[in-house]
Order: sequence, then C-alpha cells, then structure tokens
Amino acid sequence: MNSSLACRKPNGVSRGDGVTRSAIVPLTRLRFLKDAPLACRKPNGVSRGDGVTRSAIVPLTRLRFLKDAPLAVARLVVVALACLPASAAVTLERHDDRIDVAVDGKPFTSYIHAGHRKPILFPVHGPGGVPMTRSWPIVENVAGEAHDHPHHESIWFTHGIVNGIDFWTSSPKAGKREREANNRVEHAELLHADGGDEGVIETRNRWVKADGTVVCTDTRRLVFGGDAASRTIDYSITVHADHGPVTFGDTKEGAMALRVPTQLQIRDLDGSKGAAGHCMNSEGQRDTDAWGKAARWVGYWGPIDGKTVGLAVLDHPGNLRHPAHWHARDYGLVAANPFGLHDFTGADVGSGDYTIPDGESLTLRYLFVFHEGDPEAADIDGLWKRWAASADVAAPAGEQAAP
Repeated sequence: MNSSLACRKPNGVSRGDGVTRSAIVPLTRLRFLKDAPLACRKPNGVSRGDGVTRSAIVPLTRLRFLKDAPLAVARLVVVALACLPASAAVTLERHDDRIDVAVDGKPFTSYIHAGHRKPILFPVHGPGGVPMTRSWPIVENVAGEAHDHPHHESIWFTHGIVNGIDFWTSSPKAGKREREANNRVEHAELLHADGGDEGVIETRNRWVKADGTVVCTDTRRLVFGGDAASRTIDYSITVHADHGPVTFGDTKEGAMALRVPTQLQIRDLDGSKGAAGHCMNSEGQRDTDAWGKAARWVGYWGPIDGKTVGLAVLDHPGNLRHPAHWHARDYGLVAANPFGLHDFTGADVGSGDYTIPDGESLTLRYLFVFHEGDPEAADIDGLWKRWAASADVAAPAGEQAAP
C-alpha cells in the first residue's frame, strides 16, 4: 500500500455502487510541503508475506501541523492536494534471473542480473505501455529493428576502457576476436528490494576480466516511479576501487547508456525501417548537432502507435565533469559519458582519463524519464531543475566493497 494522503478530488472514482471515492495523492508529490513537520513513511509498514514491506497510509487527518493554521491556509493546502496528480503504486517481483517492476499493476521494466555480460533493464514500457528501448539482441525478429551493436542492450552501464579492459563491447555477437573475451560485470548480491510509492532495487556487482580477475566492484541503487503520464528510473552507481586503483579511460565508448526503439531514431541505418524521431539537448542543439556536446540532459521523441512519446536522460549536477558529454547517435544510442573528452572535444588523447585511487569510490547519478509528447511538452528542463535540487549525488546504501 502506498505511503499517501487520502484526499477528495473534484472528480472521484466510482465503482458503480453509487459511492464516489476520493483519489489518493501521494505525500511524495507534495513538493511545497517538503519542510513541513510530517513523516510520511511509518517505521512499521505493512507486509503481505511476500518479503516486501509496504508503507502504511497516512490519512489527511494526520496533518496536525495545520490545526493551528488560519482557515484560509488550511483550505489552500487541501485544494493544492486535490489538484495534484496521483502517482502510482510500484511493485517488485523477484525471479532467479531478474526483478520485475510494475506500476499500478502494469509492467514497467525488469532488472535483469543474469544471462548477460552486465546487468540490464529490459523491456522498458513507457506511457500507454509502448516499448521505449530496442528489443534486439535480447528479442529477435522484431519488425523494423536493426541488428547492429549487439552490446547495446536496452539500458546499461559499462565503459570501454577500465584499467585498459573493454567492458563496453564485450559481447559474444560483437564479431571481433578481442571482443570474444568474457569480460563482464557480474551480479554479486541483492542488497535491497522494496515497493511502495516508489520501487527501490540495490545491488552489488563485480567487474571481472576474462581470466577471472576482479578489477573493481560497484553498488547500484535504482528507484522506480510513475504516474499517469510518465515513468522514471533514478539510477545511481558507485564504483569502488577495492582491488587497486581504477582508471576509466578516455573513450567515447561508455557509459550510462540506452538504445532507443526504431521509431525514435533520427534516421534509418543498418537495415532499420521506420525511423521518425528527433533529438534535443538542454542547450537547444538538435538531432545530429547534439552528438558529443556537453548538456544537462538529452531527449529523443517521435510517434509510436500514432502517439508522440519521448524519453530523456538527465545528468546530475553532482556528477563528475557535469554537464556530461553525450554519445548521442542518430541511429539511437544515447549515453552520458564524462570520460571521452578526446573523441568529443578534440582534446589531447588521455585528457578524459579519470583514476579512482585505491580504497576510494566514484558515484554517478542519472534520471531516465519516459513521457508523453516532446521534451518541451513534458517540461524536461523544469524536471531537471527540480530533480537536481532534490538531493545530492550519494553512494547507495550497503556500499561496502564486495569480496
């Protein structure tokens, strides 16, 4: 059950029994009340016996801080509550190889931690349930899809040079001998999985060379949310230099990445059919002009099933070398990359190298947004400003190094 405030909207919900019920407006949407003395999540939640503890509902009558407020102020708060859109309940379902994420009972995505050479998110459903990432190579024979770059698996984080090792193009389908080596990012431990107003997954992973040598580890925290018009994934990763120093090399091949569906590609390439999309970044640069540029966010949009939908990837201001440079391709790859300065800017080779000293760590945070309309209609720039101000870049919980 959601941690929410029950309030009566002008248009309630009827179940056909003559009773109009109020909608539930989650406390997390009350941005203007963030400093009010009210705890929304009770210490002891409600468990349904499935291992997931859900927060209890906090009714409107618990807004005790309003009891001494002038009547006009109290009315203003109640009206504001009534006008806010309701967010959705997020549920998680664990399987041996993945964790399925649903929003209001509808599939959103799956965090797949086995069967691939890095953890990935697939499939990803946007507003109305439309697919928001390419299916190949995870699913074959999807009409119109190109079969290029088999390491582009929906949503993922890796890099092309980590202590000289290629974790980006490591794929059994990549076709080049040096890419056949089984360099991989393997799941080590599930630290946390919980549903509610938002879903949270935290994991620990090992970056492993083909010979079994551990290069480094990471901890990840993924927070899933949604409402009637959008879905979001707040993705934080902390890389730990717990097996010696770790150097992320200066290459465009990285790092926090997504491959868009065919319809959102700017042009058809490598056999794809149906590209009708556009790209724009926070600086107003569009389509092919956005490649390699520094920006706070990058968005793609286009028509899918007769409706304009889009996606955006946002770079947190606390990230290394913010604003990130973007490996944003016309064929549909979009990746935030703080390391590839030579390729993106023409700087000297190695200018983008970044070394995490032995025993230290680097945390990066990104927000994926899947929305209706184009970036302006979805107010992606306003969303970036609100998200950027909401919290600092912080390492996920359970950040101790893996053995």
